[in-house]
Amino acid sequence: MIAKPAALTSAHSFFGSNDMPRHPFLVVLTLITGLILQAGSFASESREITWDDLVPPEAEFDDPFTLLDEDQLYELSLVVEIRVRLESGKNVDEETLAEHEQRLADLAEQEVDVDGLIAMHEDVVKERIAKTFMTNPDLNGRTVRMPGYLLPLEFDGERVTDFFLVPWVGACIHTPPPPPNQIVHVTTDEGFANTGSLYTPVWVDGLLKTEQLQSNLNFVDGAADIPSAYVIDASSVKPYE
Repeated sequence: MIAKPAALTSAHSFFGSNDMPRHPFLVVLTLITGLILQAGSFASESREITWDDLVPPEAEFDDPFTLLDEDQLYELSLVVEIRVRLESGKNVDEETLAEHEQRLADLAEQEVDVDGLIAMHEDVVKERIAKTFMTNPDLNGRTVRMPGYLLPLEFDGERVTDFFLVPWVGACIHTPPPPPNQIVHVTTDEGFANTGSLYTPVWVDGLLKTEQLQSNLNFVDGAADIPSAYVIDASSVKPYE
């Protein structure tokens, strides 16, 4: 025998028992009530997500510079540096010019299209920046649970009430900031007693929304406005275990 969902059972008890005939309207209302109650329970469940979930598929694009290794990128940057010096009329000694020509020959042998990459660099950078602000619309308005590292922004006494959730230790301070769609601005009314280091691994539960913000982050040697593409109104912030 299949057990009735609790919502339908309670509604059935209210409108009548099996021994009593019920009006069709009451039957329909009972079913609707059960569906509403079940939908509400699904909506309140947290969906555990990862940082990869925040990046929509359309944010990926063919970036030709990602096909180069670190040495090739470095050599290409030196080529650009010498070209800029030459175009600005600055003096370049013979030894440096010889190294420059050899560098071009080496890159050509590795099938690196130096002229093509330099020509498209500005457009690639613009597209790369635009893609970092793209968010996953399927997560907007969802109750989620996700892990990350807490980077405090504001305090209420000793409790953190406003912070960045970032995917790796050192983000925004010891390393360049992650893309905006990899930074979540979190607010919590309860606050979080951060008894650990500057970066504390935590689990955050709450309502996730896609919203672009600029938040001022203070450093030891200054401050900077850091963009983020997501916000969470946290219902719970707990140490990562």
